[in-house]
Amino acid sequence: MTEQDVADASEPDGLGPAAEPVAASADEWNGRALTEPRATSPIAAWVLLITGILGLTAAAMLTIERIELLINPEASLSCNFNPIISCGSVMVTEQGRFFGFPNPILGLPAFAVVIVTAVLAIGRVRLPRWYWIGLSIGTALGWVFVHYLIFQSIYRIGALCPYCMVVWAITPLILVLSVSRALPDNRIGRSIREWMGVLLPVWYAAVIAAGGVEFWDYWRTLF
Repeated sequence: MTEQDVADASEPDGLGPAAEPVAASADEWNGRALTEPRATSPIAAWVLLITGILGLTAAAMLTIERIELLINPEASLSCNFNPIISCGSVMVTEQGRFFGFPNPILGLPAFAVVIVTAVLAIGRVRLPRWYWIGLSIGTALGWVFVHYLIFQSIYRIGALCPYCMVVWAITPLILVLSVSRALPDNRIGRSIREWMGVLLPVWYAAVIAAGGVEFWDYWRTLF
């Protein structure tokens, strides 16, 4: 238990002698706090590594498959299983090259950064808070883009790309872990972490429900 935890437990209203908790809270986001080294638990570090590897693998496979499709438009892709579960159906759309180039190219450097971060964390290197804030911002932007791709895949394209769904699944996990390290260790920080733990499974359930309802005519043929 940290000194901040003790202070929070002993002063629930945030008003201690000489207003020390208030002063500590005000100091959370000054320049010194931004350079404060942040420890990462072994579990969180390994989850980051696994998600980073999964994301990089998915991005690499999508990039390879896209190149194969450019070389041979009639190529049989490894991720084409049927009209619904199909990477090829998604790759050839405008949404598949939102920025003018194949979307998976964005994932190659992004997930490489996650892997490097995880390796450093596993090696017990304490990265500064500003680093985690930057990673959180970058991942949050990626998560927004993921929502766009989910909507387009389910309601516009009418197909689900297996490798894309891997990225959809791991991006919120990376975001939660990054934000958790960026947040201060005070009441607000702990409260946000708790809410993220509650909302994360709700988000997964909502995405699964959206895909389940939209493609129900296909799913029921599997049973």
